[in-house]
Amino acid sequence: MKFIHRLGYYLGGFSIGLIILAFFLSGKKTSCAYGPNARTIKVISQKKKSYSEDALATMRTFQMDTLIVADMIKHGSVNFSESNTKTEPCKTYIIENSFKDQDFRFQIKNCDSLATIESILLN
Repeated sequence: MKFIHRLGYYLGGFSIGLIILAFFLSGKKTSCAYGPNARTIKVISQKKKSYSEDALATMRTFQMDTLIVADMIKHGSVNFSESNTKTEPCKTYIIENSFKDQDFRFQIKNCDSLATIESILLN
């Protein structure tokens, strides 16, 4: 069989496979969260959140609402060196992000079904 025939069969099968893959994955919320930062943020973002009184006071001071805080967490960066990931059943993470040209640090206690924002600190 000539090379051009093999190439044609390969490209034909490859394109059919791509079409089938696009058909099965269309409409599904697929994502590629492979890094530890992305996985941690994804898990915290999907859980129901509660806020401590200290966090609510900081939110009132800097005129933040829960949507802004959720967006800051979603696009933030986890500081694993300062996080406490060894405790059971709830791990504590430090997430850093900025809002209105100010750097903030969120201390979040991540339990099985609830993520509690314990404090929001200005860096």
